Amino acid sequence: MGEQPDPFSASTLPDFISSQKIGRPVTLEGQSNRGHPYSGLKKRGQSSRSWVKIDENGNSTVLELDKATIMKRCSLPSRDLRLLDPLFIYPSSILGRERAIVVSLEKIRCIITAEEVILMNARDASVVQYQSELCKRLQSNQNLNLKDDLPFEFKALELVLELSCLSLDAQVNELEMEVYPVLDELASNISTLNLEHVRRLKGRLLALTQKVQKVCDEIEHLMDDDDDMAEMYLTEKRERSEAHASVELEDNLDEDFGSSGIVSKSAPVSPVGSTSGNLGKLQRAFSSVVGSHRSLLSSSSSGENIDQLEMLLEAYFVVVDNTLSKLSSLKEYIDDTEDLINIKLGNVQNQLIQFQLLLTAATFVAAIFAAVTAVFGMNLQDSVFKDPTMFQWVLLVTGIGCGLLYFGFVLYFKHKKVFPL
Repeated sequence: MGEQPDPFSASTLPDFISSQKIGRPVTLEGQSNRGHPYSGLKKRGQSSRSWVKIDENGNSTVLELDKATIMKRCSLPSRDLRLLDPLFIYPSSILGRERAIVVSLEKIRCIITAEEVILMNARDASVVQYQSELCKRLQSNQNLNLKDDLPFEFKALELVLELSCLSLDAQVNELEMEVYPVLDELASNISTLNLEHVRRLKGRLLALTQKVQKVCDEIEHLMDDDDDMAEMYLTEKRERSEAHASVELEDNLDEDFGSSGIVSKSAPVSPVGSTSGNLGKLQRAFSSVVGSHRSLLSSSSSGENIDQLEMLLEAYFVVVDNTLSKLSSLKEYIDDTEDLINIKLGNVQNQLIQFQLLLTAATFVAAIFAAVTAVFGMNLQDSVFKDPTMFQWVLLVTGIGCGLLYFGFVLYFKHKKVFPL
């Protein structure tokens, strides 16, 4: 029979003590019978999401990738992946990185590399349209054997810009069709309902203007920075890296072949051989320095040749700027309508003030007439009260005097140009 393990042996004692500190029982193996308190929780940021991969031939594949895999696959920092998270709302941005382009425009959020496009798998109409249109264009070029001057990453970026500009322009046109009738109705009929409707439309206009302005600023920022545009030539950088790797491989093979041909297993090592070996090392070091210098020169020359991308961005910058001009015209029309409403309200207010002045003058004249009649209504002893026709003359003279006084007020207002008559 085997010996029974001691539960309080030196190997299990530290686990027993640590478990007693946190208040949970242990088994003979020193592990909790309830499991680790954090065993059911996943590591933060490691959940997989559904992505759509579109290759250069237009073939789409659905992938389940987590954040770490995407970062390693595209050589991206974690902060760039936040732009692709559908749970957060970020402004439009186009970021050029070493091996990828991170694009977040409108509802389209994707990662563009030199070989593929990794798109967030969503049921949004813009995303589905982008996926189908990109696959259609790539497959048509593949079937017809058409050679396009644009590299793969620029084709994908162009489609993102195209669909985003079309989406923004469609939103602007829809807003115009809704705003102009409401403003015309408000100009003819000023009511609380129409004012509230215009207020909501103005809020939508402001939000849409900010979106279009951000896209316009992002494209303009790329056009102004040559380094960022040079960073987006992914196909050219891949070809340079592959060429550099092949050159290094050939150099290594030549070195191995040369070393195997010069020194044999049975030949003794001589001072001449050591000198030639040192000379070979110097030559290899010099060739590596020259190769690195050439690679730097090629990268700098490619950085200067950015006309292709600049023309592409400039074309869509004109489109976005035209959309922004439509929004500016619409905002000016709203401002003109508000000015017209303010003018009409000011005119109504002036009319009310004029009527108030006329009513105040009439009230003053009527008060004078009432004062005269009140004097004659008092119980006074005078010969005037003995004549029965005298009261009629007093009313007639007082009425004429009050009428002349009121007319004098009107002439005074006209002289002071208080209101036109």
